[in-house]
Amino acid sequence: MIATQSVLTKPRVQDFSNLPPIPDPPRIPDMMEQAPTIATFLTVLGAWVRKRRDVFVGSGGFLWRTIEDGYGPFPDGSFAYGLEEPEWLLHRNGYVISEVGKPPDLVFEVGSRTTGRNDHTTKRDTYAEYGIREYWRFDPSGGEYHDAPLAGDVLVDGTYEPLEIAREADGRHWGYSEVLELEFWWDDGELRFRDPVSGEFLRTLNESEDALVESEDALESEREARESAESRAEFAEYRAESAESRADTEAARAERAEAEVRRLRERLGEESVGGSPPS
Repeated sequence: MIATQSVLTKPRVQDFSNLPPIPDPPRIPDMMEQAPTIATFLTVLGAWVRKRRDVFVGSGGFLWRTIEDGYGPFPDGSFAYGLEEPEWLLHRNGYVISEVGKPPDLVFEVGSRTTGRNDHTTKRDTYAEYGIREYWRFDPSGGEYHDAPLAGDVLVDGTYEPLEIAREADGRHWGYSEVLELEFWWDDGELRFRDPVSGEFLRTLNESEDALVESEDALESEREARESAESRAEFAEYRAESAESRADTEAARAERAEAEVRRLRERLGEESVGGSPPS
C-alpha cells in the first residue's frame, strides 16, 4: 500500500512489528497508464492535508469490510479523515473497515482499458454497499474507458446519486467534493484539484518543484545583485580612496615645491646681502 508523506511522517505511537499484513492485490495490466493520475491524487492531496495527523490518503491496498469477508476491491485512491491511527493502515497493508471503525470517506478510480467498465458498474455498487460517502471516477481518455471523462457520486440513503459535473467551453470538466472541500477537474486528460475559496489550482508535484527552482533562482539572482552592488560600492570606495591618495600626493609635492622655492629665495637673499662671491 502506498500512502502520502503526511501519514509516513507521523510519529510512531505503537509497535506494528507483529501486525499481520494483508496480501498485496494482483497487479492490473494497465497500471502504468493509470500511474500518473494516481500519483497526482496521492501527492496533491497529501500536500493539501500535510498538517493534519488524522487523515489517510493512500493507494494500492485491498478494501475489506471484515477480515472474514476476505478479498474485496482495491481502489486506485482512498481518502479518510478523523482516524486515530492512520499509520495502522500502512502496516496492515490495506483498509479493513471493521478494524478502522469507519469506511473511507472517498474512493477514487482511474479508467483503463481493462478496468474501466467495472469501475462504473460493479465497483459503484460495491462502494455504495460499503457505505463510502463519495465515489469519484476519472478517465484520462475522456470517456472511452468510463461512462464520462469525470464522474462523482454521493451516498444518499444507501444509494449513490450522481454529483453535478460542469463542462467548460474549452472542454474541461469539474465537480465539487464536499468530503475534500475541493473541486475535481478533468483538464485535457490530467487530474487537477482547485480550491473554490481561493480559486487557485493546487500545485502538482512538478509545479511545486518548478516553483522551488524559480524561488532558488530568484534568491541566487538577488544574491548576485547584492554582491554586484557591494562590489561596485567597494570599487567606488577604492576609487575615492585612490583619488584622495593622489590628492594627498599632489599636495605633498606642492608643499615640497613651495619649500624649495622658499629655500632658493632665502639663499638668493643671503647672496644679495653679502655681495657676489669672488670669481
